[in-house]
Amino acid sequence: MEGIFYKSFLKRIDEKEKQLTILIDPDKFNSSEAKSFLKKLPKKTTHLFVGGSTVANGETEATVQALKAETKLPIFLFPGDHSQITPLADALLFLTLLSGRNAEYLVGQQIKSISKLKNSSLEIISTGYILINGGNDSAVSKVTNTEPLPQENIENIVHTALAGQFMGAKLIYLEAGSGAKFPVKPEIISEVKKAINIPLIVGGGIKTEAQKNTAYEAGGDMVVMGTAFE
Repeated sequence: MEGIFYKSFLKRIDEKEKQLTILIDPDKFNSSEAKSFLKKLPKKTTHLFVGGSTVANGETEATVQALKAETKLPIFLFPGDHSQITPLADALLFLTLLSGRNAEYLVGQQIKSISKLKNSSLEIISTGYILINGGNDSAVSKVTNTEPLPQENIENIVHTALAGQFMGAKLIYLEAGSGAKFPVKPEIISEVKKAINIPLIVGGGIKTEAQKNTAYEAGGDMVVMGTAFE
């Protein structure tokens, strides 16, 4: 059953409205400055994602709580592991690292999260997460002990995205990694978008207005920007 936040996502796509998310890493966020941070965000921001590859215990909840006090924007958890789950958020991207072959991030962390989620009111959105080479050794790659997919092998990336859709994912997330030297190439975004019929999120290495617009024009339904605002 689709929840209200996912339905809102689909509605915006139907209305040709591109969505912009700011990703907030709790380890780099000062909760006491939530109000001033939010004032700096682009006016077209539609969502906030909270999470990071490695986050100290309790930091995610403190970050969500501080943001909730100052904004009505929907807050989605984008967790690096099950310890980052908090019921204070609106929704959770229930991630499967499709690009890797480490069972811990294909199903292990997901099972560990269930004790927190089974009685939770969080809207849970199944998300196929694909790490793509952004030219640097990303934190995601180090933590998950997986290799990103080369940008040159577009067919493999498309097949990976389709596998995620066929397994039941409601979103596909193409990620070049935090602090990537270069974002996901537009031809990759375009080919994935043509192949799937679920929403497409694109993030990692998108630091400028031009890069953001390129990702939109290639077919991204939502662009995620993070490092540029930390």
